[in-house]
Amino acid sequence: MLAAVLEFREVFPRCKDRDAGYNWLPSNEDWDRTEHVYNFLSVFEEVTNVISGSEYPTANLFLPEVWKIKEVLNEKSFDENDYISAMACKIKLKFDKYWGECNFVMVIATVLDPQFKMTLINFSFPKIYQGFEVARNIDRVHDSLYQLYNEYVVDYTSSNAEKSASKSTEGSSSVGGNNSKFKTRGRMEFDPFVRNADDTQPTKSDLDVYLEECVFLCLDDSDLDFDALEWWKANNLKFRILSKMAFDILSIPITTIALEPAFSTGDRVIDMYRGSFLSTKTVQALLCGGDWVRPLYKTKKQSKVEPGSTSIIKIAILFSKMMLS
Repeated sequence: MLAAVLEFREVFPRCKDRDAGYNWLPSNEDWDRTEHVYNFLSVFEEVTNVISGSEYPTANLFLPEVWKIKEVLNEKSFDENDYISAMACKIKLKFDKYWGECNFVMVIATVLDPQFKMTLINFSFPKIYQGFEVARNIDRVHDSLYQLYNEYVVDYTSSNAEKSASKSTEGSSSVGGNNSKFKTRGRMEFDPFVRNADDTQPTKSDLDVYLEECVFLCLDDSDLDFDALEWWKANNLKFRILSKMAFDILSIPITTIALEPAFSTGDRVIDMYRGSFLSTKTVQALLCGGDWVRPLYKTKKQSKVEPGSTSIIKIAILFSKMMLS
């Protein structure tokens, strides 16, 4: 809204000249304030578009955007304009309530993105923390990352031990059977050696190897289409334990509800071509009618309505008119 009105800054004085009853012409000071507020809030708009714009955003997309908000709030809290600093302080108070000193799930998910790893942490933390807090929070992220990884190592080792025990039991029971003729004595002695060698932990863990490698650089603008889950799927054999950890962490959703449904139910009731706002009674009738008609015709809810298509919304509208008449 602010961006739209700033484009017509020169139009409002002309409206004043043509309309004698126009008594609320913004002053130059008002326009300057509007522009400052717009520049301040535009950062939030960019982050909102990233988080709510993609269909299934993964947790690694959060920190690269949120740290910029915290940096702006820290900067604007001491702005020379009192109205900006007052606004920033109020927002910062609520932001810090949810941010805390360090959101480890968000940060660990960022480290598990091959485009960022610890490099983004080392780059962003000095911008959002001050003094000794920078090194302290980086060390906490590093220690928490290894602590979580060690838990996955324990689970992986125990599961492999159970599998090896079950395979050895099956192998001993099949000795002398029909399948024993396909294995020579040398092969039967070699198989346990391979299993033991596979279970032996290397000198460097998956996490050490992953962090020591350079960040993954995409070509040109292909980073916009980069999928971290697909990268881990392709490197599953290289990082057996760490890939399992990455799948679990990156699959944590950033938000559980879309932005539009959180503020409005209109788009879920009637299509985008509606010409007027609906009353509470009509909205309730549409929702109830849709829920009743949907199982009758064995249809599912549609997130988007294509123009010209016969959807359940149209049926619900007709049904609501019957109810209200």
